[in-house]
Amino acid sequence: MTEIFAPDATDIAILKLLARDATPSAAEVGRAVGLTQPAAWRRIRRLTDAGVIAGRRVVVDRAALGFGVTVFLGIRLAARGRPALEDFERAAAAVPEVQTVQHVLGRFDYRLRIVARDIPDFERVLRRRIMTLPGVGQVEANVVLSEERRPGPLG
Repeated sequence: MTEIFAPDATDIAILKLLARDATPSAAEVGRAVGLTQPAAWRRIRRLTDAGVIAGRRVVVDRAALGFGVTVFLGIRLAARGRPALEDFERAAAAVPEVQTVQHVLGRFDYRLRIVARDIPDFERVLRRRIMTLPGVGQVEANVVLSEERRPGPLG
């Protein structure tokens, strides 16, 4: 059974700060939350060791790179069973335009987040890459018109 980590107010402040921007040094984090650099470093290390901080990443502005369209695809597989799921997941994850592959409950078996340069580029990806994936049956596309990024569970 996984042990639940119980962060205190200082841990929460550190997590909020790093969730907004993972680039500050331990000294900067310490100054922001009222700790010395070594104390902040120990806290960050403890949060990492406990699995609360699972990694740090850079958020890339897709539009700045020319990817102006995001589409969520609901996909229902034509075949059932573990091999069909595994084959689909492996093939979908190999498509460069596919940002996430989510196995979901409900009307569809999977939800994919796809980025494309524009609608004609998305159509090309859909026809040449997605519809040729193993086991694809029904597909429903939802084009993202706008997106608001939320800070997550820490507020």
